[in-house]
Amino acid sequence: MLRALLRRWASYRYRFVPWIALRLRRRTIRYVPEKSKDKIISDEDVLETLLKIFKALFINDFSRQMDFFALLPEVKSKYLELLTIQFKRSKTTGYNHQSQNIFNPEEVLFNTLGFSITRDRSSLISAGTGVFVTKGFVPKGAVVSMYPGTVYQKYEPIFFQSIGNPFIFRCIDGVLIDGNDKGISKAVYRSCSKRDQFGPFQMSDITWLTPAVQNPMAIGQYVNNCSHNKAANVCYQEFDVPEYFPIELKQYLPNITYSHDIPVPLRCVVLVTLREIKQGEELFSNYYTLVN
Repeated sequence: MLRALLRRWASYRYRFVPWIALRLRRRTIRYVPEKSKDKIISDEDVLETLLKIFKALFINDFSRQMDFFALLPEVKSKYLELLTIQFKRSKTTGYNHQSQNIFNPEEVLFNTLGFSITRDRSSLISAGTGVFVTKGFVPKGAVVSMYPGTVYQKYEPIFFQSIGNPFIFRCIDGVLIDGNDKGISKAVYRSCSKRDQFGPFQMSDITWLTPAVQNPMAIGQYVNNCSHNKAANVCYQEFDVPEYFPIELKQYLPNITYSHDIPVPLRCVVLVTLREIKQGEELFSNYYTLVN
């Protein structure tokens, strides 16, 4: 019903979307060196990081994955090998691979990548919520967070979702990501996620819409813009998920396409560090820089 209503208003997109896109463009266009082609780090590095943390989260939730294992026994064999290696390394700590949720997601992030992040009150006056490194440190050129939300192509209706919504991110090619975890945006994401569910297999993460996220990196929409006193320490980078991305790990991807009528790669946006970021520091991006 909701998606049908939005499609009904699709004919108005040429009247409203240019104004919305102009407003969003001023917020999200950023400068990158010409030689980098808008890539601070390579797509291979982004993919390697996502696979590393998602596999760790999957193993941590091992006892919750029985539906996967029943239908895909080869997946179970692969992760049993990884779990055995992990068990041998952790035997002296009393690790029990049969227990569920051994670590919370933030602990998994720290144990895997050497840092953890969380939402908290921003250090900027009147900025609301911000994102902080709560443990460890993040090296320069590392993926530190992800921008969750529904992915809209330039021709898809987003007028109603955009009203009073400060969480719409515009990619360089005009693709929009709605990272709002409330209201109509939340309802649209849940609807699309349910549409794409393949039997017991979740094709996206919906927990970023809740206080208890299963992917601890999926809080990038709360990273605030830098100020005169707070320089940017992260930047946005677009990443298209390859077709061969493991099906069992898609449950941790915090993005979903609004429509699947025309097959396109799933667009994700990651936040990459511009310098080393230490424990206690807040993440700041730059909405106003220019693309060369």
